Amino acid sequence: MSADTDRWISTFIEAQAAELGAAQNTLLAYGRDLKDFATWATRQGRRFDTVKQGDIEAYLVFCDEQGLAKSTRARRLSSIKQMYRFAFEEGWRKENPAIQISGPGQDKRLPKTLDIAEVDRLLEAARASGRNEADCTRNTCLMELLYATGMRVTELVGLPVSAARGDPRMLLILGKGGKERIVPLSPPARSALANWLKMRDALEDAGKAKGKPASRFLFPSRGAAGHLTRHRFYLMIKEFAVAGGVSPDKVTPHTLRHAFATHLLAGGADLRSIQALLGHADVATTEIYTHVLDARLTELVLDHHPLANENTRKTSGK
Repeated sequence: MSADTDRWISTFIEAQAAELGAAQNTLLAYGRDLKDFATWATRQGRRFDTVKQGDIEAYLVFCDEQGLAKSTRARRLSSIKQMYRFAFEEGWRKENPAIQISGPGQDKRLPKTLDIAEVDRLLEAARASGRNEADCTRNTCLMELLYATGMRVTELVGLPVSAARGDPRMLLILGKGGKERIVPLSPPARSALANWLKMRDALEDAGKAKGKPASRFLFPSRGAAGHLTRHRFYLMIKEFAVAGGVSPDKVTPHTLRHAFATHLLAGGADLRSIQALLGHADVATTEIYTHVLDARLTELVLDHHPLANENTRKTSGK
C-alpha cells in the first residue's frame, strides 16, 4: 500500500476513536477491511483518491467470488462507506463514490441460545474444570458472572477488580463506546465472585512476595493484555460444553448472553429492562429475543403436544 493509503486509513481510524469513541474491536475491523480493499485496489491500478463507484462494486463482486459470507461483505462495504463519507466531509474527495451503493444485506438468523438445563450443565462443568482449585474457582466465577449479567465477553474478561470489591449486589460494567451500566448479581454469582476474590487475593499476595506487580484486573493473566483473553475464554467454554455433554457447536460466550436475555424474557421481564441490562443502544436490537422465544415455544409445542405429530392425529382420528 502507498503512504497516502496508509494515511487515509490511519487518519480515519483515529477520527473514529476520538470523535465517536469507537470500540477497539470496531477499529481493528475497520483497519482489516480497508487494508483488504486497498490491496485489491492497488492490483487494479487504483488509489483511494481515484476509486470510482464501479470499482467498489467490482470489489464486492470479488468478495462474493471468494465465498465470503453476506455478513462479511456487508461489513466490508460499511467500512468503505464510512471511510468515503469521512473523506468527503474532510474535503479529500469532491464526491463520495460509495454513497449510492446498496449492501448485500445480512441473512436474518435467530441467535443460538441454550435452555436452562444446558446452562446448568455448563456451570457444573466449569466448577469441575481446571488444573487446580484456583482454576476451578476462577472458571466458576467466569461462568456465573456471564450468565447472571449477560455481559459481552470483552466486558467480562476486562473487568477491573475494583468493580467487584465490597460484596457487590450490583456490578458496574463498562460497555461499548465507554458507556457504563449497572447490572444486579444473583446470589450464586455473588457467592462465586466472593470465592474467586479470596483465591485471587491470596495468589496476588504470593506474587507480591516474589516481586511480581499487582494486577488491576479481576481475571489477571501473564499475557500482553494483562487479563484473560477473549480467545482463551472462547476455548475454555468449548471445553466446558464437551465436559457437560452440551453440543460445543452451539456454545460460545455470546450464547450465554443470548440465554440470559431469552430466559429473562420467558420469566416475564420487559424488553426495556432487558435492553438496559444488555447495554443495547436501541430496543429494536433487543426485540430479536421475542422472536427467539416464539421459535422455542413453537418448537416445544411441535415436539411435545400429543396432536402435533401427524401419525398421532391419524391414530386419534380412527
